[in-house]
Amino acid sequence: MLVLLGDSTAVGIGDLVPGGWRGFGPILSSAFEDNGYRNYAVSGARLADVRLTQLPQALRDRPSAAVVIAGVNDTLRSDFSVRQMHEDLDHICRELVNAGVSVVTVRFHDQGRVFKLPGRLRRVLKDRIDEYNRVIDVVVARHGVRCVDLHTLPGAYELETWAVDRLHPSERGHRMLAQAFAAELRAVGHAVGEVSLECSGGRELTVWHHVAWLLVKGIPWLWRRGADLVPLLWSDAIPAEAPGPAGHAPAVRS
Repeated sequence: MLVLLGDSTAVGIGDLVPGGWRGFGPILSSAFEDNGYRNYAVSGARLADVRLTQLPQALRDRPSAAVVIAGVNDTLRSDFSVRQMHEDLDHICRELVNAGVSVVTVRFHDQGRVFKLPGRLRRVLKDRIDEYNRVIDVVVARHGVRCVDLHTLPGAYELETWAVDRLHPSERGHRMLAQAFAAELRAVGHAVGEVSLECSGGRELTVWHHVAWLLVKGIPWLWRRGADLVPLLWSDAIPAEAPGPAGHAPAVRS
C-alpha cells in the first residue's frame, strides 16, 4: 500500500478535476503495483500535525511505501523552530523506516522565486527554507530515505509547472512530482510503472483565473498571514550553522 502524508501539496491542491482535487497521489498510485492507496494529508498541516495525527493513522495501514511532503507551513509562522522541525521530521521518518516502509520526501525550492515575493521577505523565507533543507539532508542521511530535490527538478521554475496561486503545482507540476517519486520508489525495488507528463482532465487557466484568485484568495491569504509574515520584513535573517554528519542534530535556531 502507498500512503501520503503532508500538507496541501500532498492533498493535490493545484490540480483541479471534476469532483475535486486530484494531485500526484492518484497519478502515482495508478502506476504503483502494490495494491492500496490512502492519502492522510491535510491542507495547512505542519510537521507536528503529520507526526501526531497522520503518522499513527498511516502506520495502522501497514504500508509498503510513503511519500512525505510537509514543513513549508512551519517556515511561514512566527514560531518557526528548526529544532522542532528536526525532531518532528526525524520521528516521522524513523517510525516509518522501522515499520519497513520505503519513504520518499523532498528538499524544497526557492518559493519566493516562483511567487514573486518582495525582496527582503523573499530572502528571509529563503533562509528558512535553506535551514529546513539542511534538516532534511541530515534526516535523509540518518534513516536512508529517498529524496527528490525540487530545486534541481527539471522545469521546477517554469510558469506552467505552477497553479494560479504560484504556491501549489499545476497538473503538470503534480505529474512531474509523481514521475520523480515513481523513479525513487523503483530505485528501492518497488514495481512502479511509467508516469506520463501529458496533461489530461485538469482545468486550463486563463487570465481571469489569475485575477480572480488574487482577489478572492491571494489578498485574503496575505492578510491572514500578515501577523507572521510582515514582521519578517524588519527582521534580520540569522544564518544557521551547517548541520553535522548523519546521526547528529543540525544547528538550531528557534
